[in-house]
Amino acid sequence: MAAWGERLAGVRGVLLDISGVLYDSGEGGGVPIAGSVEAVARLKQSRLKVRFCTNESQKSRGHLVGLLRHLGYDISEGEVTAPAPAACLILRERGLRPHLLVHDGVRSEFAQVDTSNPNCVVIADAGEDFSYQNMNKAFQVLMELENPVLISLGRGRYYKETSGLMLDVGAYTKALEYACGIEAEVVGKPSPEFFKSALQQMGVEAHQAVMIGDDIVGDVGGAQRCGMRALQVRTGKFRPSDERHPEVKADGYVDNLAEAVDLLLQHADK
Repeated sequence: MAAWGERLAGVRGVLLDISGVLYDSGEGGGVPIAGSVEAVARLKQSRLKVRFCTNESQKSRGHLVGLLRHLGYDISEGEVTAPAPAACLILRERGLRPHLLVHDGVRSEFAQVDTSNPNCVVIADAGEDFSYQNMNKAFQVLMELENPVLISLGRGRYYKETSGLMLDVGAYTKALEYACGIEAEVVGKPSPEFFKSALQQMGVEAHQAVMIGDDIVGDVGGAQRCGMRALQVRTGKFRPSDERHPEVKADGYVDNLAEAVDLLLQHADK
């Protein structure tokens, strides 16, 4: 693998995943990952542009930002690219009226969206609401449509809470795809459009940006397919086997965000 100076040269913007990089969610709102609060502060004091890019779909963007601020992070809603607001734009642009299979914590994001007489299904990480009854209702809505549209807020396999690994929305999305014989439209990582939106909001080109995340497929693979570089942290959902993934190889592996920021401040934007 090339030296860090070569791997990070020319970086002007940094995209940060949130869950597993900044904090682990869980009881009482979760806990910050050691060194990450200070690492974000150092990045923001540098010449590098910073944006937060998350697949969080159990919390509204406002709730998530409030939680992170409580944990000590300097962050505002305008700095966060999240799937629910992006999905709302798509729904309005295409005149779609969703049946929502989402967590109550993110339902407020869809308050201005018409949900009468649904002509699509939006699925997110619904947590305990992923009951047979709720999954079957989403299935029935899709099967009754001549041109079924399934929009998924991410395709994650699992994520990490303080209590352990938790099943994510991807498994439930796959179930509906299989049952209905359709392919979901993914809003969120690893969707190229999602990454491109974050880059546009940050004002940098893909080759000038690096993604830092804990998901080898969603964060690293998705970013690399957009022409970005990507580092994987050994926190959050990271598994040692990720470093031997058969299809995706990060541009570098670091123990945590603090180490990544040390390297960026030493080598990037040169």
